[in-house]
Amino acid sequence: MNEVLILGEVKDGSPDLRTLELLSAGKKLSDAAGGGCSILFMGDSVSGAADKAAGYGPHKVYRVEHPLLKGFQPDLWLNALAQVCSEIHPAVLLMSHSFVGMELGPRLACRLNSRLTTDCIDLAIDPEDGLLLRTKPVSGGNAISVFKCPGDPQLATVRGKVFAPAEPGDSPREIVDIQTKIDPSMIRVESMETVKEETVSLDKANVVVAGGAGLGEADGFELLEELAEALRRSFRNVMIGCSRVAVDKGWISSDHQVGLTGTMISPDIYVAVGISGAIQHLVCMIHSKKIIAINTDTGCNMFKVADYGIVEDYEDIVPALVEKLEELS
Repeated sequence: MNEVLILGEVKDGSPDLRTLELLSAGKKLSDAAGGGCSILFMGDSVSGAADKAAGYGPHKVYRVEHPLLKGFQPDLWLNALAQVCSEIHPAVLLMSHSFVGMELGPRLACRLNSRLTTDCIDLAIDPEDGLLLRTKPVSGGNAISVFKCPGDPQLATVRGKVFAPAEPGDSPREIVDIQTKIDPSMIRVESMETVKEETVSLDKANVVVAGGAGLGEADGFELLEELAEALRRSFRNVMIGCSRVAVDKGWISSDHQVGLTGTMISPDIYVAVGISGAIQHLVCMIHSKKIIAINTDTGCNMFKVADYGIVEDYEDIVPALVEKLEELS
């Protein structure tokens, strides 16, 4: 079969955003391969998510429900997923580059004697042999390579915010139940405790105010936080971002980084302050709806993609912007 299979994830009883992004990618691949694109949901109760996903136009929605699949027990999910692949024989299996995908992907590739490419930022089908072309950052994000590997199925995890989410389809599609044989004896690793880590979710921000090497020092982010605070009076979710240089200099933590080794984003507004615009940074924020650049270097790449550019010292411009925003609020 030329079927592209998406491993769906559920959030609050619905397909999460990354699953809809994967569906968009899967439809692109299935159109090129002349097959269909389907979604698989696994868990103890996924009927609601499966019903909702059926309205987004997949070829089919597969549903695996079992009490032991409650939560995420990797050993049991791995066995169930391997059984599904043996039954429906997808040509391509896509997973989000999330905790679930990163946990299951390598183990599944080993189990099925296939090869996995992780953190892909683009996918295509080679028209000559039908194999999956997997584009991903390499060398610490300093280069981008395209990989092609044998294996059945073709396996990849995909970075979030790369593909636009799928839109609702014309009519609901078929939902197919699959039975798997799993039991507690398959569990090899027991999770003793799950600790929630506090991180910055840049990909969920409506507005990102980002700083780079042009700030000159860590204190520059204090000014950016003042701008972000002023913007929060008009926008719902405003966050601080940065370039890789700012992280390397120790000015700010890595979870704020925008770039191939950080987060790919597409906010309504992106404010780049003192960021030159290396290609590794540009490709991960270029889909922002409005880009505002503040830099003293008139030749920097950021001005080439910006909707609005200000050639001035940020220490003069940012306080003026804050003052004007406060007047308007």
